[in-house]
Amino acid sequence: MSEDFEPDVDDIKAMRSENGGADLKAFMRQQIANGRARREQPVQKPVLKPPGHRPGAWPTGTSPPGPPPERQILAHVWQAAARHYGNETNRPDQPCDCGNCPEENR
Repeated sequence: MSEDFEPDVDDIKAMRSENGGADLKAFMRQQIANGRARREQPVQKPVLKPPGHRPGAWPTGTSPPGPPPERQILAHVWQAAARHYGNETNRPDQPCDCGNCPEENR
């Protein structure tokens, strides 16, 4: 029987009367199996890791990428920017002494 077969009431009565209902039981088991096959996904094998792989570690001979060169800020520039931000936040009415502001803002 096909998976999409929808039996009529007469078909079910006929299956029940033949072989003491064994045909109906077999049919119902097949319908249940077909429904489960549509529902359950087959188990997939896990992807194998290369031999010698330590969990959570970078592969041997490699390291995590660092920041790009354009994002590396020199220490004195970083300190001046932090001082400028602090001056604008905490003392907005006083001249800035960060060293990077133009003369009219000092």
